[in-house]
Amino acid sequence: MSTQRKKILIVRNDKLGDFMLAWPAFATLKQSLPDCEIHVLVDPYTADMARLCPSIDQVILDLSSDARLSEQLAFSKRLKQQNYDAAISLFSTTRIGWLLLLAGIPYRLAPATKIAQLFYHSRLKQRRSRSEKPEYVYNQDLVIQYLHDSNINTIQQPEPPYLEFDSTEIGQLRTAFCQTQRIEPGQPMVFIHPGSGGSANNLSLEQYAELGRNLKSKYGHHIILSSGPGEVDQAKAVAEKLGNAAHTVYHSTEGLARFAQHIAFADLFISGSTGPLHIAGALNCMTAAFYPRRRSATALRWQTTNEQDRRLAFSPADDADEQDMLGIDAAEAAAEISAKFLLV
Repeated sequence: MSTQRKKILIVRNDKLGDFMLAWPAFATLKQSLPDCEIHVLVDPYTADMARLCPSIDQVILDLSSDARLSEQLAFSKRLKQQNYDAAISLFSTTRIGWLLLLAGIPYRLAPATKIAQLFYHSRLKQRRSRSEKPEYVYNQDLVIQYLHDSNINTIQQPEPPYLEFDSTEIGQLRTAFCQTQRIEPGQPMVFIHPGSGGSANNLSLEQYAELGRNLKSKYGHHIILSSGPGEVDQAKAVAEKLGNAAHTVYHSTEGLARFAQHIAFADLFISGSTGPLHIAGALNCMTAAFYPRRRSATALRWQTTNEQDRRLAFSPADDADEQDMLGIDAAEAAAEISAKFLLV
């Protein structure tokens, strides 16, 4: 194996949840090849989270897919000037494939799928559409393939948490939040995030409210209805239906990194299959998530990266329509969540 410091570009330039599920792959590469320099090509929306990742050395912002050809060519030229030894596309499109080809990167690896694979000389057959593994494992498999091709031994798989903040800073943030929202400081905080980016079916607002009303805890708890851009109306609608359950609406307006710091002090995070859920997973928070049965969006495929005993997943019954989330009994889910996480 060459002792030369390797410079590697990894592409995961789609949605927030998809990007967070790449963190185990970043960690696998960095821990197996600690002297490598990892650059990551991301969508501008996820850039703040990428800058928090301890395995990433530099963040490259992708262009819009509808950017002019001259802009795309100039971008490819800038990539070429980086002199990457390798590029690993965890998520590839035709545009990304030819940009990396034009950049002259000597080793280019991507999933063997669709026409985009023609731009790569190394491909890994994954058949992700079958959803036979978690997404984060598919991502890790590509990194492991690169390590194998480079005759580099893969170290033991890294374990969560993949994202950590200074505990003192998070403690101070929690204290300030409780003071501002008039919450008893020692009370467990249950985050319920009813919003969704729309890539997977979600519970109805009434189901989230029923869930919140039926949560039981040993010493009491406070519900935080969290929301990102464009989601605050959903959080407020659930709040109106919670009845006497103690609750606060938290609207994140200071960016993803600050939102992640708030999630870090959650005692439990509950949501559909959406980006903030996977931030909670990377933080190794306790999570309860709701998934449709549609094969491309199952609980297995979009499993969170927290430890197994710190997560619960719910889906419609086997005889329900694969996208019918109304088949999930919110009261029964609340009882299971309470028994595992709140009544202990």
